[in-house]
Amino acid sequence: MLSIFILIGAYRYYAQLAERFGKTKWHYGLLAIGVYLGTQLFFGFSYGIYQGISNPDALEEVNYTGFSIINIISWIISIAAVYGVYQLLERKLVKEHVNKPSIEIEKIGDKNL
Repeated sequence: MLSIFILIGAYRYYAQLAERFGKTKWHYGLLAIGVYLGTQLFFGFSYGIYQGISNPDALEEVNYTGFSIINIISWIISIAAVYGVYQLLERKLVKEHVNKPSIEIEKIGDKNL
């Protein structure tokens, strides 16, 4: 349930970035969802492989419900990954925006007399 709230927040966070720079909002929102879920899957598989190698009997006793320290750690790592990708995108879009000529400059000479 908490992951759904995190996904909604990440989607809105990236959509606001896209709106600020005039990009398609849902593309960036889906990117946020992909980054979050990809990080969750990577962490889950990594932890599962670690558990399988270190203690093979532990794989039979996996509890998929409730909160555990591993769930909390994976949420924190995933949120950090979403924030890190956001920062990279923001720097890239700011750099693109600075390099583009302003719309006002393009409209010089288009006055209707």
